[in-house]
Amino acid sequence: MGALINGSDFASEEITKSLVEVDHDQQEPLAIQAPIVSSYNERIRPLLDCVDRLRSLKVMQEGIQLPTIVVVGDQSSGKSSVLESLAGISLPRGQGICTRVPLVMRLQSHPSPQPELSLEFNGRVVSTDEEHIAEAISVATDEIAGRSKGISNVPLTLTVKKDGVPDLTMVDLPGITRVPVHGQPEDIYEQISAIIMEYIKPEESIILNVLSASVDFSTCESIRMSQKVDKTGERTLAVVTKADKAPEGLMEKVTADDVNIGLGYVCVRNRIGDESYEEARAEEAMLFQTHPQLSKISKSIVGIPVLAQKLVQIQATIISKCLPDIVRKINDKLAASVAELNKLPQKLNSVPEAVTAFMRIISSAKESLRKILVRGEFDEYPDEKEMHCTARLATMLSEYSDELQPISIKSEQKQNFLEEEISILEEAKGISLPNFLPRAAFLALLQKRVKAISATPAEFVNKFWEYLQGVLVPVLMKHSDNYPPLQSSIRRATQNLVSKKTEQSVDWVLQIIDMEKLTDYTCDPEYSATCHKLMESQDTFMELINDQWKPTSMEIDGFGVVEIGHLRNHVLVARQAFDLKMRMTAYWKIVLRRLVDCMALHLLFSIQNLVNKDMEAEMVNDLMGPYGGGVERMLEESPSVADKRCRLNRSIKLLRESKETVAGIMDGIAAYGD
Repeated sequence: MGALINGSDFASEEITKSLVEVDHDQQEPLAIQAPIVSSYNERIRPLLDCVDRLRSLKVMQEGIQLPTIVVVGDQSSGKSSVLESLAGISLPRGQGICTRVPLVMRLQSHPSPQPELSLEFNGRVVSTDEEHIAEAISVATDEIAGRSKGISNVPLTLTVKKDGVPDLTMVDLPGITRVPVHGQPEDIYEQISAIIMEYIKPEESIILNVLSASVDFSTCESIRMSQKVDKTGERTLAVVTKADKAPEGLMEKVTADDVNIGLGYVCVRNRIGDESYEEARAEEAMLFQTHPQLSKISKSIVGIPVLAQKLVQIQATIISKCLPDIVRKINDKLAASVAELNKLPQKLNSVPEAVTAFMRIISSAKESLRKILVRGEFDEYPDEKEMHCTARLATMLSEYSDELQPISIKSEQKQNFLEEEISILEEAKGISLPNFLPRAAFLALLQKRVKAISATPAEFVNKFWEYLQGVLVPVLMKHSDNYPPLQSSIRRATQNLVSKKTEQSVDWVLQIIDMEKLTDYTCDPEYSATCHKLMESQDTFMELINDQWKPTSMEIDGFGVVEIGHLRNHVLVARQAFDLKMRMTAYWKIVLRRLVDCMALHLLFSIQNLVNKDMEAEMVNDLMGPYGGGVERMLEESPSVADKRCRLNRSIKLLRESKETVAGIMDGIAAYGD
């Protein structure tokens, strides 16, 4: 790429040098005996061929603009006559729009006495001759745009190899008309305007604006359009036709430049009747030399030879200016297309290849899930907080712990202190020694409390697995995005797996709840320490309820100020009730902590199993099951991927051909320079 760009810079310097030589050689452009333009410098001709080759390759479809001379003009402005004079051939004539498609005219000076003419359209090349060229263009136009008077944006390329013609490539566009004639669509003006604007908008385009000497230039629609895209006029050259029909004031119009034509004007005389092109040039030269008014116009801006010379120089200048940028854009676009193609999935041609691709999907998905679910890394999803899984799971677990607390505190009502315990003790009493705390009472109270919170763990695991499914599906879809036929199976397997894991977790929760109801046990020394601390206020408590004159409330560590006056009616069981309350309070802290800790361990263990083995097994089973379709489904490339692959391959082929075309020209110029 660097070599190409350097070559382009050298080409720019060479063309600039050549312009000076061309200008020096053509000091007498009006000599009738001389060809329209002197011999084109050998170092410039290949560059024009290069641009024409890029145009034929349709590199502009890749968004790479080429330097182009675009011919525009109002209907009946004499546009066709100017092009005929430059090319030395006859173009279609008639009423209404003669040019109904963009006509790419490639003029090449050719030493052979026999001209070579050909038309290229719809993927084929048709040879013709001077006598039949107008008819051939009409037939090709009808094939492209239809036999009616409508227009089309599909170009028709005309190549003219003829001795004495200037080396030019121009694009002739339909003449501008506002009023549709019979057979034309009602929006003919809008259609023509859209085509013209498409061609003249790029900065690489040179606008050749054809104006009739008989009209006010400022009222011309072609001027209005060119001014929209070229406000300073630096890309616009005006050719004034029919100078012999309206000579009065023409010199003032072109020198005043009221419409801001940056590249200047050239005044010409149209060929009349059966005049040969040589006769027409002689008459034109005589007109501007002898006419009382037209002879006052500078000879540097009159005549078809001067127009040809200006166009050749302008074309060389714009090519030298644009070519380095074209090279850069071709390389950038090619690199981007190759990179995009490489990102597409490998086209699978066999079952082993499909199995390998499937295992690669599983492996990459597992690694992504390990990062976000196990290791807490979220570099793959930096801005999607829902995918920062370890943080979200920690928050969910904290909320779960908080949800358990209010439920357990409902039994700690300060106004009805110990009433629940007294009620249970009354029902658990039997024929036995007094002052012994019945174990049945403790278990009854424990089971009541566990039952009150039993729904919360089950709700939490459902919520957890619902969240996890929302994480698993996007990750797996992302990694299988290149294989749409596989995605339905992966989605189904994920949903089935989450459903199974949810069921397993709910069963585990029910078992934990049943175990907590079954018995009371802990080896946690915190239970004894907490219980001992709570029991320290038992003697004070009993003194207060045994003395009618004592206060009816007291502050108990862990409970705050509680009412005890109502307990003086239950003095016999008050001590046991207090004992039961404090033991249960100490043990209940252990139970709640155990429910949270075990839940955390269970979920982490479940995540590990899911990522390491369950997910892969479930997906393989689903894919190979009756509804999975097997890995053979991966051999079916989705239409969107197939279309994209085809489009990118076409683009890469075109750009590589373009790059080789430019590289060959650059190498030739570099060798010439050496």
